[in-house]
Formats: sequence, C-alpha cells, structure tokens
Amino acid sequence: MIRYLAEFYKNDMKSNSEDLLSAILPLLKLLSLTVIGLFLAHPKTQIIPRATFKLLSKLVFALFLPCLIFTELGESITIDSIARWWFIPVNVLISTFVGCLLGWLVVIICRPPPEYKRFTIVMTAFGNTGNLCLAIVGSVCHTSNSPFGPHCHSRGVAYVSFAQWVAVILVYTLVYHMMEPPLQFYEVLEEGTEIEEQRPVNDISRPLLIEAEWPGIEEKETEHSKTPFIARIFSSISSRSTSTFPDIDINGDTSGSSPMSIRCLAEPRVVRKIRIVAEQTPIQHILQPPTIASLLAIIVGTVPQLKSYVFGYDAPLSFITDSLQIVAGAMVPSVMLILGGMLAEGPNDSKLGLRTTIGIIVARLLVLPLLGIGIVTLSSKLDLLVADDAMYRFVLLLQYTTPSAILLGAIASLRSYAVREASALLFWQHLFALFSLSVYVVVYFKLLPAM
Repeated sequence: MIRYLAEFYKNDMKSNSEDLLSAILPLLKLLSLTVIGLFLAHPKTQIIPRATFKLLSKLVFALFLPCLIFTELGESITIDSIARWWFIPVNVLISTFVGCLLGWLVVIICRPPPEYKRFTIVMTAFGNTGNLCLAIVGSVCHTSNSPFGPHCHSRGVAYVSFAQWVAVILVYTLVYHMMEPPLQFYEVLEEGTEIEEQRPVNDISRPLLIEAEWPGIEEKETEHSKTPFIARIFSSISSRSTSTFPDIDINGDTSGSSPMSIRCLAEPRVVRKIRIVAEQTPIQHILQPPTIASLLAIIVGTVPQLKSYVFGYDAPLSFITDSLQIVAGAMVPSVMLILGGMLAEGPNDSKLGLRTTIGIIVARLLVLPLLGIGIVTLSSKLDLLVADDAMYRFVLLLQYTTPSAILLGAIASLRSYAVREASALLFWQHLFALFSLSVYVVVYFKLLPAM
C-alpha cells in the first residue's frame, strides 16, 4: 500500500511538473522576444531606430496579421462552425461589460481626477483581444507536447480572429466617444494663454504605442476629433463656451430649400442630435486590413466551391495560401519585438495618480481574470460552449486576462485626451502583464481539464 501511494505521488508530481513546464515555456519564449525588442530599441543601445519599429508595426497591421487571419480562419470556418462559435463574440461583450463595472468601482474607490473618470473606465474595460492573444496561442501551440491536441494553432487563431470584428466595432464606436475630451477640461485648455505646438504629420517623436496597432492615425483626424463634440450637442453650453467650438448646425437652416433642410425640419430635435453624432462616428475606419481579411476568410470559408479552390493540398490556388502562410509566420515575433520597443520608451509623466494606476492594474490583470474563470465555467456548465474543446475555452479565458488594448493609446491621441496617461498606463500594464499572464496561464492549464 505504501509503495502504491509513493508511486502514485511520484507520478502525480511528474505530471504536475510537466503541466507546469508546458504552461511556462511558451510564455518564456514570448518574454525572450520582448527582451530582444527592448534591447534593440533601448535608448542606450539604439541598435534599431524607432522609425524601423514603426515600419515594422505597419507591416504587422497591413500584411502579417491579415495573412495570418485569412489563412487560419478561412481554412477552419464553416457555416456550421459559425453557429457553434457564437459565444466567442458574445464573450467579448460580456468581458467588456464586466470590465466597465470594475472600472466604475475603481473610480469610486480610487477617486481619480474628474477629467479622467471615463478614461479609467475605458482602460479597465477594453482589453487586448487581438495581437497578444494570437501571440500567446501561437507560442502555446509551438510546443511539441501541447495539451490542445491536433490543429491547435489553426483552431486557436480562428477563434481569436472570429472575435476581432466585435472588438473593432466597440473601439470605433463606443470607445471613440467615451474618449472624448471632457467639456470642462477642454474649456480650461481653451481659456489658457499657452497654445500647444502642433506636431508635424510624420513626427518621428510620436510614441510607438500610438501607432503600434493603428499606423497612419494622424491621417484620420477630423474637424471634431479633438473636441467635446457630444457634450456640445447634448448639453446646455454658455455663449462663451460655444464660441470656442467650430460651428455645428444643430437646428438646421430653414432658409434653404435643400433636401437636408427639409429633413431637418421634419426631425425631432433629439433625433437630429443623434443623427449628427452618428455621422461623426468613424465607423468607416472599421474596414482596416485585418477586418477585411476576416470578412474575406468568412466568405471563402463558408462557400464550399470557393474554399475548394483556395484551401487544401490539391487546391488550384494553394500556392497563394502557402505564400501567405509563410508571410504570416512573421506576425508573432514581430508583435513581441514591437512590444519590447514600446517598453524601451519607458512611461510618460501621468496626472492620473498612483492610486488610480494601481487600481486599474489590479482590476484589469488580477480581478477580471478571476471573474472570467467563473463566467466561462458557468457557461460550460450551461452547455453554451463547444463540447470537449480546450482551446475554445482557453481563448475565452484569455479575453479576460490580457492588459488594456494598445489601440486605446491611438484613440487617446486621435481625441487628444489623456495621451500621456494612456502611454504611462499601457507601459505599466504590459510590464506587470508579463507576470500576471504567466500565473494565469498556469492556472488555466490546471482548470481546463475540469471545464
């Protein structure tokens, strides 16, 4: 009996050490790539200049990531799989809603400066559900003893890519308007005597994080992108404040006879305001290269005739997909090198406050993953998830575990709101995420067999 227990304990310890090793090794690979990027971009070494990292980020955005999404999602997706994967985009909405609640609690407990209340909620709620998840999945599936079975990489990339369109829509609609400069704070800036010098369009000193996931952001600025547009429309603004804003036709011009004037006369005032806000929402920016690649992959993957021509060993166009797969292989190392370049720039000065910064980090990286475990476990018990698919559950859990989306730094720059605060917070979040992700990935590997 004693010999049996000793043998069982020995086998159990061996199994535990193997599970721990299979969970940590992929993250050590990603950490090594990040350290290499940090070393190459560090100001003391400057082996690779910042301009090169910006060019690399554009390649990831316009080439590497779209190729990866198209080749993996297009081969994996079918009409039947769309019906089975419905919970993936829903989980993005759930994680965002829970994150908003946590951000609201951070505001109550940590009491950030009034002008950064909405910023605190946004940075707590919206995580990196794209590039970082793809990098983790790629690294986990790169090991020989991956616990996720055959076709690990293609399934994982397909699951992550399938959630991309929901996250993109949220960023270019809800986040865009939530990151609007607060009206009172904007007025203080306008009444000041100092005028901030405008940077050139192609300013090399622009922080890397601003363009890391949205290259060419400086070309997306509009007349109202840096003003409290919604606040002006829906609030009673004094005549002094109104004079500081560009003119917006809210009431409509009744003197003309154009169709626009007739429509404005027929519309109620509230409906007219909502229409104006909708027209100023940059929904057209949703059609970026990664999103287009997702749409093409879904169209080709769900039409058997097209899929047989593009995917498969004997497909007539298989040489094209093979070429795209070769290019897609550069996505994961490039993303981690860019992350290292971001960390090499260091944190900017922030007016957010130490207490609020710690509160956001704790809520986003420690508390939200615990809630995510409960939500995914409950969903599995209710038979809402794909049965016997550990990778499916792993991707759902990752959506609660990643730090705030780097794209939020680009939105902050576009709206000219809390740019330094976003830069500093993203730096500290990604720095601490190197440790929190390591811990939670190990926890997930232990919990997945029981889910």
